[in-house]
Amino acid sequence: MKQIFTLAFFCLGLAGATAQQTCGTAVAAGPGTHAVTLDLGSQPPVLICANGQNNTLHRGAWFSYTTSELRTTTISTAASNTDTRVHIYTGTCDALQCITGDDDGGPGLTSLVSFTAQPGVTYMIAFDDNWNAQPFTFLLTEAPYIAPMFQPQQISLNGYLNCIVDINGDYLDDIVAPGNTSVSVLYQSSNGSGLTPGTIPAESTQFMPTWSMAAGDFDNNGYNDLLYGYGSGAVIMKANSNGTGFTKMESPAGKYIFSQRTNFVDINNDGHLDAFVCHDVEPNCYFLNNGAGGHTFFQCDMPGAFKLGTHPNGGNYGSIWIDFDNDGDQDLFIAKCRGGNSTAAIDELHRNNGDGTFTNIAQENGFADFHQSWSSAWADYDNDGDMDVLVGASSNAGGGHKLMRNNGDGTFTNITAGSGYDIFSGMDNEHVAHDFNNDGFVDVFGGGNAIMFNNGDMTFSPVSVPISHGPIGDLNNDGFLDVLSGSTIFYNNDNGNHWLKVHLQGVDSNRNGIGARVEIYATGGEWQKQIRDVRSGDGFRYMSSLNTHFGLGAIEAIDQVVIKWPSGTIDIIENPDIDEALMVVEGQTLGTHNVNTNQFTLFPNPAKDILQIGGDKVIVKANIYDMTGRIVKSGTVSDGKLSVQQLSKGTYIIILQDESGRHHISKFIKG
Repeated sequence: MKQIFTLAFFCLGLAGATAQQTCGTAVAAGPGTHAVTLDLGSQPPVLICANGQNNTLHRGAWFSYTTSELRTTTISTAASNTDTRVHIYTGTCDALQCITGDDDGGPGLTSLVSFTAQPGVTYMIAFDDNWNAQPFTFLLTEAPYIAPMFQPQQISLNGYLNCIVDINGDYLDDIVAPGNTSVSVLYQSSNGSGLTPGTIPAESTQFMPTWSMAAGDFDNNGYNDLLYGYGSGAVIMKANSNGTGFTKMESPAGKYIFSQRTNFVDINNDGHLDAFVCHDVEPNCYFLNNGAGGHTFFQCDMPGAFKLGTHPNGGNYGSIWIDFDNDGDQDLFIAKCRGGNSTAAIDELHRNNGDGTFTNIAQENGFADFHQSWSSAWADYDNDGDMDVLVGASSNAGGGHKLMRNNGDGTFTNITAGSGYDIFSGMDNEHVAHDFNNDGFVDVFGGGNAIMFNNGDMTFSPVSVPISHGPIGDLNNDGFLDVLSGSTIFYNNDNGNHWLKVHLQGVDSNRNGIGARVEIYATGGEWQKQIRDVRSGDGFRYMSSLNTHFGLGAIEAIDQVVIKWPSGTIDIIENPDIDEALMVVEGQTLGTHNVNTNQFTLFPNPAKDILQIGGDKVIVKANIYDMTGRIVKSGTVSDGKLSVQQLSKGTYIIILQDESGRHHISKFIKG
């Protein structure tokens, strides 16, 4: 039976072989399955419309397609189980124009691509032998046209187009493009009229962001500074006091740094951002902020340095700072890559011990393998209150993508099987986590020109998009995340889902609130809680918005927003408006709330030694602040009792956390 099937397939291929050989003799294709043969002497495509590796081409197969109605048309070779590549064109055979294309967007290295087919327009569909010349089939399907998720718009801007961040202090995302002696900017207009070009002078430096870029307010002056990662060094470009110029602060003269991912992060939690730089071939480096406008440079194997990636051969590619264990401080994950089974390829997860030390716990958590990755995407994908991670594969060496669920106790479980990532073959250096459709569940943008949309149950489904990768932010202030890819902005179209943006201004913490945990709570929908960590630098190369973005889906009201600042301060906003930005200054809500006596009671009040907490809610944690907003005690609550013996006499603010994660604020008196 197998021989008969093979012969029938072979004959079917020969029947159309001659017609498929050139663009001019392309076979008309409509909905259904079509056989493809790649014969010697056929015309290989010259104009390449798919991303990825280009090998020498010898063969091609050509089809034409026309529809009488506006359609969303999909080409899939999934049934063939063969490594294929496809290109979609318009125009005449002597003047073809790329519409789209795909290499490995389907399962098992097959092709999967969709495009909008205009009525009466003839599209050319071409396959090539970039990977092999085996016969295969493709399926053409049509669906009623649905407006695309992203709308492209070309821009003109000189410089490195790898940053979206607020650069003038108004919290609106701008496009920031560094050059050698200036920084070009497209400023987002506050009145919604669009983007306005401008130029900021910058001190000349050889260290351009050829590898990566981060942004943050290093000196807490209200204007974001820029961190460039270069092939032989790194530089912090510091904005002046009114944001009209940049001066450089470079890595030490003669110090070679093969920079990969860069991040601004407050490593020692002193309220001042430090600059972290992944080193490709040596231990990692960082600029430790002294709080007075200067810094001390450290390499992580130096005496007295934080031991944050000390392998002598480096292998450090994609660093990302997150609070994976919910203890309020910043932990570090390093996605690593190195060939030849070098131990420099083993990923690292550095737990912040809260005492100025870090411990690499990758081995016991299933991360310490030879997985080849340049980046990882961290988010609470199941909305259970802790950070999960997709460790994205940059190649098949050492295994493919790896989805790890946070168990909530400091450990992880590999749940790749059945998640969608076990059959998704799109590889890339970039993997980032954002909610692109605002449904309340965080998605992953990585390889294969696809967004892996979160189904809400720790499974993901790919949807093709006309974007490879780039920095992400809200460039028209409509609450939907846009992507800058090269010189094209892909504006994300409003689908009717609700949203919330949170702008932070630190006081005791760093100005940006980098390292803060933002939580939102709601009732009556598909989710009850969402969390975000504020971070500078995710993925591998790009710098995306520092504003905190939440998709809300159909939820029309938020019960509570909680900001847990790096300083320990907690701000609580009850029932904020949605579909707009919420501005929160650190400590602004302390002392402005009254206790809900229907939920719990504090007694005795005044309290001398023990404060007892009663009520329907089970309280698990408490933070106590003095009336200036300074945290004076933080601890767990056992059996409804909290010791206050060590506090001085006076009035205090207490924030209680119940077992569901919600927070309650009140005052009490220490007698």
